Amino acid sequence: MAFTLEIGKPAIDFDLPGTDGRNYSLKSFSSARILVVVFSCNHCPYVAGSEDRMIRFCKDYAPHGVAMVAINSNETQNHPTDSFEHMVEHAKEKAFPFPYVRDDTQAVSLAYGALRTPHYYVFDHDRILRYTGRMDDSPRQPGTERTHELRDAVDDLLAGRPVRIPLTNPIGCNVKWKGKDQHWMPPEACDLVYPST
Repeated sequence: MAFTLEIGKPAIDFDLPGTDGRNYSLKSFSSARILVVVFSCNHCPYVAGSEDRMIRFCKDYAPHGVAMVAINSNETQNHPTDSFEHMVEHAKEKAFPFPYVRDDTQAVSLAYGALRTPHYYVFDHDRILRYTGRMDDSPRQPGTERTHELRDAVDDLLAGRPVRIPLTNPIGCNVKWKGKDQHWMPPEACDLVYPST
């Protein structure tokens, strides 16, 4: 069985506290045509390099009925800047236009099979997974990206087309799991796409 939620599977519900004082679940986004769930954090350099693009993406697509929620699941004993308190500060500093929520038990990241930060999941209006992977090919270095898979996937869905590239490998730091080495991944976790030879 695959570790990461597979294309064609339904979104898994959650009930998580946001930095704005509200709790969020799938129902919170019931009016959205498309929902993007991204596993993110405060400290990862790949996230830091992507955040302005995440904000721009959210603002560009919100008028088209696309919602996004960012989930931080990282353990905080060895990564204290990922604590909820620091999340609140960071969300205010960056003026996130999307909810930023805390998965303290890591149950949601395990249910979705999040591999890295950032790792994106795009669900259609029926909340069926249609794309998962990266935003583009250069999350750490803004302005050097040559591909735009997240935008392409959402554009396809908005146009009523099948997503042309439904799977890519997320690029970033691995999720920091409680009680594990910072580079540990579950043994069943693996790349979503194997490079062609």
